[in-house]
Amino acid sequence: MASTPGLLHISPSFLLFVFFSSPFSFVATNDLPLHYLQQEAEKLIRDLNLSPKRYKYSLPHDSLSVPAGKIVEKKFRFPYLDDAAGPSVQDFGHHAGYYGLPHSHGERMFYLFFESRGNKKDPVVIWLTGGPGCGSELALFYENGPFHITQDMSLVWNDYGWDKVSNILYIDQPIGTGFSHASKESDIPHDEEGVSNDMFDFLQAFFKEHSQFVENDFYITGESYAGHYIPAIASRIHQANKANEGIHINLKGFAIGNGDTDPYIQYAAYTDFALENGLINSDDYNRINKGVTPCLQLILDCGNNKGGNACEAAFNYCEKNVFEKILAVAGNINYYDIRKKCDKGPGCYDFSSMEAFLNKKEVREALGVGDLEYVSCSEEVYAAMKNDWMKNQEVAIPALLEDGIRMLVYAGEKDFICNWLGNERWVEAMEWSGQDAFLASPNMSFLVDGQEAGRFLSHEPLTLLKMHEAGHLVPMDQPNAALEMLTRWIQGKLAIKETGATNA
Repeated sequence: MASTPGLLHISPSFLLFVFFSSPFSFVATNDLPLHYLQQEAEKLIRDLNLSPKRYKYSLPHDSLSVPAGKIVEKKFRFPYLDDAAGPSVQDFGHHAGYYGLPHSHGERMFYLFFESRGNKKDPVVIWLTGGPGCGSELALFYENGPFHITQDMSLVWNDYGWDKVSNILYIDQPIGTGFSHASKESDIPHDEEGVSNDMFDFLQAFFKEHSQFVENDFYITGESYAGHYIPAIASRIHQANKANEGIHINLKGFAIGNGDTDPYIQYAAYTDFALENGLINSDDYNRINKGVTPCLQLILDCGNNKGGNACEAAFNYCEKNVFEKILAVAGNINYYDIRKKCDKGPGCYDFSSMEAFLNKKEVREALGVGDLEYVSCSEEVYAAMKNDWMKNQEVAIPALLEDGIRMLVYAGEKDFICNWLGNERWVEAMEWSGQDAFLASPNMSFLVDGQEAGRFLSHEPLTLLKMHEAGHLVPMDQPNAALEMLTRWIQGKLAIKETGATNA
């Protein structure tokens, strides 16, 4: 699987939400040098028309020091925002802050918190971008945040921002991503246990600081490589709640958009999706499929912990012999949206305005980050997570469903890298007590303004939705439908009841 809006084409690697234009050139070896990973990360970042930067490890400046386990936060207003074009920013609480991670060497996690434009009793929603290693500001400015950024780096209000129905947090994680700061490479998480522990610690501090939101419903959302992060974080929170560990977080559900969650099933779907969508012909299909069986065995070896480099070997082989071979035939397609060609300069998308905006001195001052440079996508985080890419994160989900924690899996039908077919297959294959009833549920129309925007299946806590006319970045491609999806889901209106389907 591969990436995300700062998406990396690399598949499970920079999956987050980042995008890249040129395929990886992986070599099937068991030992991948760090400099090679950095080179591949740089290519992915350039495909977003962003500037690759080597992370500068340093001790935090005194002016930015954050006590371990504490939140340091300020209300802010973005420069270059035209208040006349929308509601006054003074009417809302917009916060920028750092959390000092305990058990570290001065590491701090950056976040942006936008209180709801509607009701402060709306749910608290967190958004996580993928990568691994890409900042969530990509979603903030190009997908579902309160503002969109223009080519001249001014800001305009987003009529379909998810802050219209939620109090939303955008978090730069793992440490070393975006404005989050790491002083030592060893403090960057290397797996989902580290990611989920850091996020749990942050949320404990956040709700202590913002105790007025503790009783609100809580949801975790994200896309691409966040399909790895989200199940692990949801499980960590849920287990803590059951053990009465810390502040109770009112976890109600989690949503994964075009995610990379179960590599075994999702890699197997690549050739089928490519054939069904005319990216390859039957001869190509038969030839490329010869690489699928050994790819799947290597993924199993990764899951069974066979050797320290089994997961790298799986990723390298599967990218080279499945994903890249399909792209070699398909040509200059945008693998985040197969309707399009990669014609945006060096890559498929151009997010360069965001990076330039966030590195303006007046913007950094408004956010309280000092002279820290914004890192859109971190090569170091990408490399640190190399053994996490091919791990199956579906395994944590059935226990959550059994306890009534709701899950929405949605996917734009035109995405290739984390395509609809692979997501549908892992959801349908997942074993839980409601599996048979879910598979027997009717395929429903998702209507928005009287038009079919997608199709969905739903049974009790599980909903699977295919979004029409959308690629990897559903909230960017279909902003109105994405907001409607979130709104109805958190209100319970996407779920099928015993009396029938609710589909307003």
